[in-house]
Amino acid sequence: MMKNTLTKIFILFILISGLQACDVEEFSDLNNPEVDAFRDNLTRGDLQDLVGGVLYSMRVSLGTYYDDLGVIGREYWRFSSSDPRFTADLLGKENAVLDNNTFYITNPWAARYRTVKNVNLILEFIEVQDVSAQFSDSEISATKGFLKTVKAHELLLNLNLTYQNGVRVEASDENNLGPFLGYDAALTAIRALLDEAAGDLQNGGDSYPFTLTSGFSGFNTPGSFLEANKAIAARVAAYQEDFPAVLDYLEDSFLTLDASMLDEGIYYNFSADQTDILNPLFFPVEATTAGARIVQPDFVSDAEDGDERLSKVAQRSEPLTFDFLTGDYAVFRYTSNIDAIPIIRNEELILLYAEANIYQNPSEAVEALNLIRNSAGLDDYDGDSPEVSLIDEMLMQRRYSLFAEGHRWLDVRRYDRLDELPTDREGDDVFEQFPIPLTEN
Repeated sequence: MMKNTLTKIFILFILISGLQACDVEEFSDLNNPEVDAFRDNLTRGDLQDLVGGVLYSMRVSLGTYYDDLGVIGREYWRFSSSDPRFTADLLGKENAVLDNNTFYITNPWAARYRTVKNVNLILEFIEVQDVSAQFSDSEISATKGFLKTVKAHELLLNLNLTYQNGVRVEASDENNLGPFLGYDAALTAIRALLDEAAGDLQNGGDSYPFTLTSGFSGFNTPGSFLEANKAIAARVAAYQEDFPAVLDYLEDSFLTLDASMLDEGIYYNFSADQTDILNPLFFPVEATTAGARIVQPDFVSDAEDGDERLSKVAQRSEPLTFDFLTGDYAVFRYTSNIDAIPIIRNEELILLYAEANIYQNPSEAVEALNLIRNSAGLDDYDGDSPEVSLIDEMLMQRRYSLFAEGHRWLDVRRYDRLDELPTDREGDDVFEQFPIPLTEN
């Protein structure tokens, strides 16, 4: 079973390695089933294998994606003696520019669209044949709802990188790709896809016709996963500055105003199995310049006394220096190479709830922020309540609660505060967005 699963996943990767794909060649090897076989006769076992391929491809190039956001967002520096572009290009060293044909954009961009293409293929397999003998109507609806949610999330990750340069939302036909949509239009389309997926999940019955990984524990039925769908939609609505909608989505999400439930959510999970993927964000504390993530010093010095979230960094036995950057602390958000990485979790939802209520109900925003502060060992917020002061506090709490989870750069960008990020060397710059990859031109 494992061999057949990996074979099918591999075939999908080969067929969809880029959006500008060549015509599919026929396979004569009977051990390598053709895509047409899925299109003509999709079985329950096939669907399980293909969804497994989606869950696998969602994790490809995640390390590069998070390094893009973490380095430009000045959460940490990524030291790599074999590729100094992490500390040159991404930090804007000496008037460097972001290259549109380099791994830091081409790899995560292609990986996310590979997942989108996987989803589109499975949806096509369901649509073009009569699968009623294999699946009930509710199972088909549940499958569509799960896959469309994944697709929306993958598109959002690429949009996070390219921002105003936009993304292609319509990519189901590689011979007739849709246009690039700018940031606002792309967010609208992504949110609409999430809403469409939510409708499918609501009609999805009690179970999926496939099994999800442990990263979806507690959210592995259509009804429970609908709460994750609403959580992601709340994040999108916040990016749109539609704060009433944020609160509406959160009401139907898994938001829990409970400090003991901060880590509740859905995750990318990893293992040391030879057929699986290791957590790409883990480096030992004493890692060398061959590969290390060193905390930007302001993260430690700006923290309030007693903030227990500083446990996400670890002091090295001695400082590490590379490319005229020196740091004493290593990123320790992930403490092993099999730790899970959040896709979205309750602590972010509480902070989204606080953010939305800054504009709707400031006293409720303070209560939510105090929940976060108290959970980190801090006293209640004692600052002013005007909007600007609460935004400052909310962004500070997001900075420490969501450290190394891919949010800091996006947060300061959406609040027009990129100029507040530190530059550690003369001539460094803070970039607003990545270019569209050259292969898309």
